[in-house]
Amino acid sequence: MTKSTRSPRAAARVIPLRRGTTLEMVRLACPDSAQTLRISESFGLAILDGDGIRELHERLVVETADALKDGLSERAMQIHLQRIVGAYVGSAHGAGQFYSRAVTEAREVTAKLANDVRDEDLDGPVGFDSQAQRKREFAADMGLQAHALRMAAEGAVAAYEQVIGEAWKPFERPVEHAGETVSKKAAAVQMAAFE
Repeated sequence: MTKSTRSPRAAARVIPLRRGTTLEMVRLACPDSAQTLRISESFGLAILDGDGIRELHERLVVETADALKDGLSERAMQIHLQRIVGAYVGSAHGAGQFYSRAVTEAREVTAKLANDVRDEDLDGPVGFDSQAQRKREFAADMGLQAHALRMAAEGAVAAYEQVIGEAWKPFERPVEHAGETVSKKAAAVQMAAFE
């Protein structure tokens, strides 16, 4: 019988992390300036001042940090701004995902309209838009909103780097296993009953 050799080091416990939303994820989900301009021109919507939105939010976060600097330590400021910027990034990402779903629905309904045999997809009565047109217009509105929130998030991220001196990264918290915690507590109480 052979004896297996064990490493003197205990096995490291791997704690899975809940991935945070990054600015890159926002950029992939939300339209950029060029696409937003095309949307505005195609649908007759207002042309957004994306750079102005970005600069305003950058200035807003910097001025907020400046107002708080006497009351917060460096670490507290970092944590506070981490949360603020995370909220901007999360909001923009949610808007980008919603925009993507709206575009998908608009494409599906518009593709059905190309089928001449279907009656339910025909244009509505005179003076009313078809369902496909309403879906396209809704997607265009969501595209502008997603772009505006993207620019706000980019401004907040830039402000974080300016104030803290390092690039913003999303907070990644360990995944909580509520069942394990409760069972460990229950086991401790049960074992205490034997004493």
